[in-house]
Amino acid sequence: MIRFERPIAGNPLRTRDDFAQALKQLIDPLKPFYSTGRARIMLGNTSASFTDSVAGFEGFSRVLWGLAPLAAGGTDSEMWEYVVPGIINGTDPAHEEYWGDIQDYDQRIVETAAFGLSLALAPDKLWEPLTQKERDNLVVWLSKVNSRKAYDCNWLFFAVLVNLGLKAVGAPYDKAVMEENQERVDAFYMADGWYADGVRAHCDYYVPFAIYYYGLFYAKLMENDDPVRSRLYKKRAAQFAEQFIYWFAEDGSALPYGRSLAYRFAQSAFWGAMAFAGVEWESPGVLKGLLLRNLRWWFSQPIFRPDGTLTIGYAYPSLIMAENYNSPGSPYWALKSFLPLALGENHPFWTAEELPLPELERMSVQRQPHLVICKQPEHSHLVAFNTGHLSTNEHTHTSAKYEKFAYSNVFGFSVPRAEWGLGQGAFDSMLALSEGDNLYRVKRKVESSSIEDGKLHMTWKPWADVEVNTWIAAGAPWHIRVHRIQTARALSAAEGGFALGLETLQGTAGDWSASQEGKGAAASNVLGTSAIRMLYGSGKAELIYPNTNTNLMNGRTVIPTVRASMEPGVHWLATAVFAEPGGTGIGRLSADEPAARVEGGRLIISSKFSKEEWISLPLD
Repeated sequence: MIRFERPIAGNPLRTRDDFAQALKQLIDPLKPFYSTGRARIMLGNTSASFTDSVAGFEGFSRVLWGLAPLAAGGTDSEMWEYVVPGIINGTDPAHEEYWGDIQDYDQRIVETAAFGLSLALAPDKLWEPLTQKERDNLVVWLSKVNSRKAYDCNWLFFAVLVNLGLKAVGAPYDKAVMEENQERVDAFYMADGWYADGVRAHCDYYVPFAIYYYGLFYAKLMENDDPVRSRLYKKRAAQFAEQFIYWFAEDGSALPYGRSLAYRFAQSAFWGAMAFAGVEWESPGVLKGLLLRNLRWWFSQPIFRPDGTLTIGYAYPSLIMAENYNSPGSPYWALKSFLPLALGENHPFWTAEELPLPELERMSVQRQPHLVICKQPEHSHLVAFNTGHLSTNEHTHTSAKYEKFAYSNVFGFSVPRAEWGLGQGAFDSMLALSEGDNLYRVKRKVESSSIEDGKLHMTWKPWADVEVNTWIAAGAPWHIRVHRIQTARALSAAEGGFALGLETLQGTAGDWSASQEGKGAAASNVLGTSAIRMLYGSGKAELIYPNTNTNLMNGRTVIPTVRASMEPGVHWLATAVFAEPGGTGIGRLSADEPAARVEGGRLIISSKFSKEEWISLPLD
């Protein structure tokens, strides 16, 4: 993989000045891409679900997530010379670069939130330079969100932020909409600090970088006007932080899980919002470490074009994993992580010593998002085991992003390249089933699920007459999966372990070894070791080399996989899956090696050496 070195990779990110410099390094490369009237940023020729004109406006608006906090903290930027004329022209119906009237369920609704935040934080930059007519245009244009339909999810907060901004500059605003929308969002709250992103929706990064981010911004600005709700948002955020901290590893990397991963370092925006709102949780040094380590990790990845602009993708550029709503400017939502720039250099967040992750348990059971997270701090590794969800959606690659059995911050996860076979399907951490036609089905939702003592169970139906019961014994580096497959049709099955990258960022993984014999397959190099073993059931193991650019972390990968054939009836398949980062080698597989036996009509899987019982199930 060709890697373009960017100056931002050398930014130490220690002080507020470093942080401000990082923002400059991110947004300065955008200058050549402003339109003539400055109302759009046109970064590329790939398309999204909305028009290219709206995509250009999206790119324009997302700069504000970083620029407004920078101004609020007392630092000027020449970027306002681009932004202010763009706002004047974009909100003028007579101008050729007018942003257009906001419609129901419009992407422009999303982008208005950045204007609400900016009016509240930097009125001297965004409001005061405008003439009365220009102010009127801006207010009229923004206020359209109050009468437009928004999706029943985090989108409800966009109008709240718009009205917060209008209120801050003394413009007319709709208090009733603010109240109504927040009451509806409150219906998404579950327990332990967790919201879902809508009724019966998924729990993912939209909880921290959207719902809580907006809620904490509201809590800070409305401490006096709405003290009850402000206290509630802060209290819930502190509860949520107790579990969300497990999504971050010691090296700053975070768990790739769910949709909108192209927003990259927006992953850590929550920690900056906690500092901005003054939530009493841990210490400023812990918050500072969580945010800055994540940014350092991201800035060391090949996520930039040679001209310094952000690409669509995750750890490298890739459209395969992208959402239907990802335009070339979409990744700049990541600038949400720069909210702490609104805090002056003497604020405790900036004066505090950066602290490492506090000591955490090896396992965190998180019932609301249906996850069990296991940590290997010595390898900066975390694995999230997942039961799946009772409902699904139509977003791109939903099965891959929400329904795999396990997700790793090091090995990432893979999305399908196409529909034909195991190479195009890239079925890591999944059980894929086919009727022998090389077209595979995987879990898209579950019929039921449970988590007890670190063990997960789920029932799912890839066809109406095929029912799969899956049990997972969470752990790292080994974990166990057991499937009971009751089928009315002949099936081919493939169970994938973790995808191991074949190249480092420097272009080589050096010496590597692989084995595929009978019931086991393994691969190992400097990046880590991935292996799978069939403990019970008939079949064989092999190494699958999926299509390129299917994995979020590495463009070329190998997936240890076991395969089996099943006639109509009931079948059992048990596998042990190993994943460990670093050059430990295949020899590490003997550590806590699992073994299976049948005793008294039960399938029992335990450690071959310690005899610790991991899972015991009655065979029927």
